[in-house]
Amino acid sequence: MAQLYVTLLTFWPLLYIGVQSQSKSKDTCIYQGDEDTYSFYEGGDVVLGGIFPLHSSTIPLVSTFMTKPNFTPRALRWMQTMIFAVKEINQRQDLLPNLSLGYHIRDSGDDIPVSVKRSLLLVNGQPEKGSGQSCEDIQKQPSPVIIGDASSGVSMAVLRTLGSFKIPLVSYFASCSCLSDKREFPAFMRTMPSDLFQIKALVKLVHYFQWTWVGVIGVDTDYARFAIQLFLKESERFNICPAYVHLYPVALTQDAVEELVNILKSSSATVIINFSVDSYLHGVLKECRRQNVTHLQWIASEAWVTSKVLWDDFGDLLKGTLGFAIRRADIPHLGNYLRRVSSLDDVYTLYSDVSQLRVSYNVYKAVYLIAHALHDMSKCEPGKGPFQNGTCGSLYPVLSWQVRFDDNGDPIASYDLMNWQRGSDGSLQLVRVGFYDASLEDNKDLVINEPVIMWHRREKVCAPESLCSQSCLPGSRKARKKGKPVCCFDCIPCAEGEINSIDCLTCSRETWPNQAQDQCIPKTLEFLSFQEPLGKILWAFSAFGACAALAVLVVFILYRKTPVIRGNNMELSFLLLLFLCACFLIGLTFLGKPTDWLCRIRYPAFGISFTLCISCILAKTVVVLMAFRATLPGSNVMKWFGPAKQRSSVILCTFVQALICIIWLSTNPPVASYNTKFMSATMTVECTVGSEIGFWCVLGYIGFLSSLCFVLAFLARKLPDNFNEAKFITFSMLIFFAVWITFIPVYVSSRGKYMVAVHVFAILASAFSLLLCIFAPKCYIVLLEPERNDKKHMMK
Repeated sequence: MAQLYVTLLTFWPLLYIGVQSQSKSKDTCIYQGDEDTYSFYEGGDVVLGGIFPLHSSTIPLVSTFMTKPNFTPRALRWMQTMIFAVKEINQRQDLLPNLSLGYHIRDSGDDIPVSVKRSLLLVNGQPEKGSGQSCEDIQKQPSPVIIGDASSGVSMAVLRTLGSFKIPLVSYFASCSCLSDKREFPAFMRTMPSDLFQIKALVKLVHYFQWTWVGVIGVDTDYARFAIQLFLKESERFNICPAYVHLYPVALTQDAVEELVNILKSSSATVIINFSVDSYLHGVLKECRRQNVTHLQWIASEAWVTSKVLWDDFGDLLKGTLGFAIRRADIPHLGNYLRRVSSLDDVYTLYSDVSQLRVSYNVYKAVYLIAHALHDMSKCEPGKGPFQNGTCGSLYPVLSWQVRFDDNGDPIASYDLMNWQRGSDGSLQLVRVGFYDASLEDNKDLVINEPVIMWHRREKVCAPESLCSQSCLPGSRKARKKGKPVCCFDCIPCAEGEINSIDCLTCSRETWPNQAQDQCIPKTLEFLSFQEPLGKILWAFSAFGACAALAVLVVFILYRKTPVIRGNNMELSFLLLLFLCACFLIGLTFLGKPTDWLCRIRYPAFGISFTLCISCILAKTVVVLMAFRATLPGSNVMKWFGPAKQRSSVILCTFVQALICIIWLSTNPPVASYNTKFMSATMTVECTVGSEIGFWCVLGYIGFLSSLCFVLAFLARKLPDNFNEAKFITFSMLIFFAVWITFIPVYVSSRGKYMVAVHVFAILASAFSLLLCIFAPKCYIVLLEPERNDKKHMMK
């Protein structure tokens, strides 16, 4: 209690109430109106006022004993808890040792006019009717502070009446958030958490069980109106929709209750939240039973979640009810005190039941809060007091304006989540199945032990559903129905690459929907690998081509002294075969996962290797033309195109291509990248050329050399001599052009790894065309028709 007192010690200064004259005048006090002597009173240095709803309706001053009074056992326990706390404090030596507390308690009847009247009696004191006593000699001492009332509406009415006098009102059960407004209610404080926290807990409870379509009802009071307003506002954050919102009157007529139950019966919502008190629920539950509305899962507000008076008559309807109750606590020796005061040692009643002390503990805290405030005043040193100029309050008498609490007046909210379960003997068992603590982090403030919960109709199987529309299946999205809340929707299939949500969400470029289409997962990386069938075929042909070129080279070396080999520029042929072998192997660099370095090697190596091959062929073609021109009388052309010049021409042509590649690599080189432009579950890892100009310059230069070679070979195709290979070069160039002219549109229109495969195919096809067209005829003669491989036959 001392720690809680520190939190509530510095409330707004409450001005002195002018309910009595502090002068020494002997003005007489005359009681006005009907005499009201029903109260519990015990004098003391400070008399604490108390207002409790001992009856749920007002009782006449003179009872006829013909009807059963609407007596509230719980409220009687609350009242006796206040008396118990006062007596306990008076017996302590460490708290208010030089000051005694008294009490003056009256019944509010849960009625606003009665509560206002009796609260005025508490703060004024009450002389005997017609006594004519002076104000200083009145029978009951005025109370500088009142503990009460249970109802928010009654508390508001009392505060508005006593507001001019700044009388502190410490409530133990009024939870309306409106009472936290210090501009309107500066003298109000409470030991009951504000509804603001209860509403947050209820909304999180509803959201936890995914109830998006709930009914909201309440009795037409300030408490319910403010609570429902807060609930609707808070529920918007979690996309929870009210199926209906209905307030029923306090004086419930048959027409009103039938209207309410018809709404409950016609709605598709199976979860209903009720902001009420137990005394206003009898008529509603009775009509529900009459109309066989027994399928509802009730969510109780803290005002009735721990009340057991409804169980005997409506246990079958309320089984499984959930709701938040203020935290329970134990008050030592209270149970013995209650039984001793009422002589109920062997009898169980709601009055003597101390197993669920919640509101009673709030009453107990309220008394101790005031006691600690008074104790602090008694320890105050002049000049260090909380009032103007450091003055301290006076204890003899205690003035209401001297009692202080904190600026807010609301304690830290902490609730138990209670579940109504039927015991083995048929009695109500209030089982704690979770808790809500507003002092914890937002995602840790609600804890629910779901397996312990017993539901209204399904026992412990699973929570009921309360939806306007069933959740959309994977791969579809929600489309709101026109004129309906956000919780009511149709389901429309999502487009490719989208996952289902309130709206279909497009996955990022690097992700793709999983099979259930409920989340985005990383795309599968795609590239032309060595392990897949297409990759295996391509590298097999590359290896075969390289081996074939080497095999031909071996044949040429072995038969290098024969006329067929010697008569066709043997040195250039050897170089061409080596370069063709390199062209076949370059195709392997296009397989596997691309990296930046591999991309920067791939394209220059491709360009330079084919430039070497075409340069050699071009040199061979020029040699053929020059050789026949050299046979003319007086011609010495061949001295200008000897072997050294031939090698130099190959190097010179290749140098130009190498220069293009160097400029390309130094400005905007090829790099490995992830192609996410296409809507598919795969993401292609490919080499982007970097500079498009550099890439097409490499291809263009190869095309230029090939065109020049083709023109020269075409001119030399009819020169007479078996040594003339110009016609084979011409044919090889035709195939070479056909391959690369076809390659361009196919390459541009291909995607992913197939674009790479097209490039490798073009490399292999063009290399094979050169190898076969130029060298196959020679190998045929050397190996299969050696009789034709002699000088006589070649000169024929």
